[in-house]
Amino acid sequence: MTRRIVAIRPEPGLTETLTRAHHMGLRVTGLPLSQAEPVGWTPPAVAYDGLLVGSANVFRHGGSELEKLRDVPVLAVGERTADAARRTGWRVEATGEGGLQALLDALPAQPRRLLRLAGEQRVELAVPDSVEIDTVTLYRMRHHQVTPAQGALFSRGSVVLLHSGEAAAHFARECERSGIERNALSLAALAPRIAEAAGPGWGKVRVAPAPNDAALLAIAGELCESP
Repeated sequence: MTRRIVAIRPEPGLTETLTRAHHMGLRVTGLPLSQAEPVGWTPPAVAYDGLLVGSANVFRHGGSELEKLRDVPVLAVGERTADAARRTGWRVEATGEGGLQALLDALPAQPRRLLRLAGEQRVELAVPDSVEIDTVTLYRMRHHQVTPAQGALFSRGSVVLLHSGEAAAHFARECERSGIERNALSLAALAPRIAEAAGPGWGKVRVAPAPNDAALLAIAGELCESP
C-alpha cells in the first residue's frame, strides 16, 4: 500500500518541512490547517532579565512594540526560534532542547524576572522558585476547516505530521467533524505532549526521538514502510 505523508503545519514552517522532506527522498503533501495572526499588545513597564520565547512567531508577529524590549536577551525554546531571534537582531542568551519547561529547569538557580512572549494557546509551565514570569500574548492561530476535497487526502494509511499540540487538537476535532476515521490514520508527533493532544483512537502513533523536523520525517518514513 502506498501511504501519503501529510504536513498540516502553517507557513513558513510548512515550506521548510517540504524542502527537508524532498532532500530526504520523501514525498510529503502540504495542507496547512492554520495560520498565525498578530494580536495587539503592549509590553509591561517593568525591567526584565530575559524574554522567554517559545515560537519564532513572536518575531514574525510581535510588531513595533517588540522594539521596546530590544535590550533584553532572549531565552529561546529551540534552535529554530533562536535563529529567528538572531536574524532580527536579538541577542540570544540561552537555547533549549525539548520544550520551554526543560529550558526553565536548566537555568542557573538565581533570581530573575522573565517576560514570556507567547501565543494565545500555550503550555502551562512549572516555574522555579527563583524565577518570576509575566506573560503577554502577541499572536493567535487561526484554524481552517478541512474541506471535503482536502478530507479525501487523508486516505487509509496516511501519515499526518504534527508539529504542535494546538494543531494536533484541531486536527482531531476536524476528523470528528468531517467523518474522517482516526483508526485509518497514523500520526508522527514532534513531542509526547503533542501526541497526547491528538487524543486516542489513531491507527499508529509515533513520537520523534528528537524535537526536530529530520527526526519527525524519519519516523514518518518508517510508518509508511510498516505493515
